[in-house]
Formats: sequence, C-alpha cells, structure tokens
Amino acid sequence: MRQAEAPESVVAAVEERLDAAFKAVQAVEWKNTRRVLGAFQAARVGEEHFAGTTGYGHDDLGRECLESVVAGIFGAEAALVRGSIASGTHAIALALFGALAPGQELFSITGHPYDTLEEVIGLRGSGQGSLAEWGVRYREIDLLPTGEIDIEGCIAALSDHTSVIAIQRSRGYAWRPSQSMARIERAIAALRAVRPELVFFVDNCYGEFVEDREPTHVGADLVAGSLIKNPGAGIVPAGGYVAGRADLVHRAACRLTAPGIGAAGGATLDGLRLMFQGLFLAPHVVSEAVKGALLAAGVLQALGYDIDPLPTDTRTDIIQAIRLGDAKRLVTFCQTVQQTSPVHAHVVPEPAVVPGYEDDVVMAAGTFIEGSTIELSCDGPLREPFIAYWQGGLSYGHAREAIIRVVRALAGTP
Repeated sequence: MRQAEAPESVVAAVEERLDAAFKAVQAVEWKNTRRVLGAFQAARVGEEHFAGTTGYGHDDLGRECLESVVAGIFGAEAALVRGSIASGTHAIALALFGALAPGQELFSITGHPYDTLEEVIGLRGSGQGSLAEWGVRYREIDLLPTGEIDIEGCIAALSDHTSVIAIQRSRGYAWRPSQSMARIERAIAALRAVRPELVFFVDNCYGEFVEDREPTHVGADLVAGSLIKNPGAGIVPAGGYVAGRADLVHRAACRLTAPGIGAAGGATLDGLRLMFQGLFLAPHVVSEAVKGALLAAGVLQALGYDIDPLPTDTRTDIIQAIRLGDAKRLVTFCQTVQQTSPVHAHVVPEPAVVPGYEDDVVMAAGTFIEGSTIELSCDGPLREPFIAYWQGGLSYGHAREAIIRVVRALAGTP
C-alpha cells in the first residue's frame, strides 16, 4: 500500500476484484438455506418444540425434533445436539471415546491435530483420562506438500489396529490448507475400498455451511462441532453436536450422559428456541463471515503479507490465516480487531496462557457469547512465524470496518 493511500480506498479496490467470489459465496448460501429449510419442514417444527424441560429431561419433544432437524441437514441417521456440550473439543472427545475401544488405533490422515485435541489424545498432559491412558493408540500422517491428503501413504500405513480415521476439516493453528469436501470424499472412498470396516470421523469445526455439502454427505460416518461456531449463527449461547451413523451417535450420547441413558436424558431448560433459530440463520451468517474472510485475504495480500487461503481459492472453512512474521504485528492486529468489537472494545488483549494450548496465545474476542468464533474474532499463538487466524463476523459490514482499522494500525507498526 502506498503511504498516502487511504485504507478505505484499498478496501474498495479489493471489493471490486472480489465481486465474482462474493456471488459464488451467496450461491452456496442459497443452496444451504434451501437444505436447512427442507429439514425444518420435514421435521414439522412447531411452536410446541421451543418449550424446554427440566430435571431428567425425559420425553423432550423439542430436543427430539431439533436432533431430527440436524440429522436431516447433515444427511445423517441421527444427531446429538445439546447445550451441555461445552465446546467443539468436548463434542469431538465424545465422538472419539464413543467410537474407539482400548487396543484400537486412531489414525489422523490430516497431520497433527488442533492444539486442544493434544490432551484429549494424550500427546501431552497426563492423569486426565486421555485416549492414550485408556489404551487407544494414535498415529498421524502429514499432508502432501500440495495440501492434499496422502492417500497412497495412508493406505500403506494402515495397521491391523487401525479402527477410526480422523480428518480435521479446518487448518487449526497450522499453515496448511483446510480440507474441501472433494478432497475428503476422495480419501474416504479410497480407504474404504481397502478397509470397509473403518470408521471415518471428521472434526467439522469452522466448516459447517461453507460449502454446499457436509462430510456426512461424502462418506463420513461421524462429525462433530460446536454451536458457538457456525451452526449457532452467533445467537446460540452454548452447546455442540455429533451427527452421523446412529450406532456411533448413540455411543457418543452414552459418553455424554451414561450407558443406559444415552440420548434419552438431559434437560434442555429454556434453550431450544435459540438453537432452532440459530440453526436456521446459520447459512446466511456463515456467508457473511466467508465474505469478510475474503476481504481480509484480499486486503492483507495487497499489503504484501502472505495469506492462506488466497482470495481466489475455494473456501471450506471460515478461517483466514495471515502470516505477519513478527510478534508485535500479531499483537497489534489482534488488539485492533478487539478495538473494533461491539463488546469489550476498551479491553486490550495481551498474550497469555490459555487452557488447552501449548504456547501463549493472543486473542481478540469482543463477542456477545464468550468464545463464539462465528462472531468476528482473531487469535494466534506467540510462535514463529506469528500467524493471525481471522474468523467469523456476524455481518460483512463489521468485518469491513475491522479491516479498515487493521490496515491503519499495521501501517504504524514497524
């Protein structure tokens, strides 16, 4: 950017170049809206389904209807959708502990998992009842240099103990491509042809409604995610989901409650209306977030920063990675996003220890719901090469304003 060039001018120029990309995102929104609407109508959603339950939560008609809607949206046999699921990591842990047994092996074919899963698997930390401490083996294989799943390498690496194949759709805290539905479909088909009994699990966090298909539409047996990310549209206050094969969802439900209770228990209190409404709004809100990520990519690329994905790349999650190369710039970037937030704009985020993460992390999260990453937020671990991970945005206008301010702030940072 030339020294005298105003941030608004840079943003406007990038927006003109992104017109076709914005239209493509909107086309995906329309397809997903049609699918969501169809699932609502097939489940015959009515006002009576918004009333929650207390105590044991037995015979909760609203909860059963909501889970039927989610199963329909995902093309799944069953779904577990609960406000008591604390996070995406919690949902993933339920799915994995349900699908695996001692002596079996979990094999990640998309490389190293997201930081918060390391302690679930048992790669660090001890005495917490991890998969490793429960007797589950773990291996992983890196992606190819192109970002593709190494299908031939995966097939060669399968062992007699391999039971569950793990696929992380999003990039996590890594400089690598997120996995598209097309790539996931190819990998599942190839491995299933060799070992039909394998269970394919996809960590779907940050990916719902970004494409017009979900992993369960392309062969995945089980997916999990968070309701304070894409499917909650920024209005669901807590929760998560697991969807897929009925037997696997049942096992996850037994991990959430207890064997013998499974999905039949769990009071919904007063949360059902927002869960239904958030799910219905999700395709539009995700579309706004993706357009904001496209703008961030285009503008930061114009400023000379390395970005991934590129503005011309097909999107499969809401995350935009910007390699800033300097700790001070990373902190400035996140602090500026915080200053552009509707909540706690006056708070100055500083790098600190965050539970579940190995490095200090700086997080901008001026959100109405704590930790909601479908709302505009930005974070990054304080480690080389100092990458900012931009995600979310309930409205494109909010993302646009944040980018303008980020451009101004970076111009004053050495």
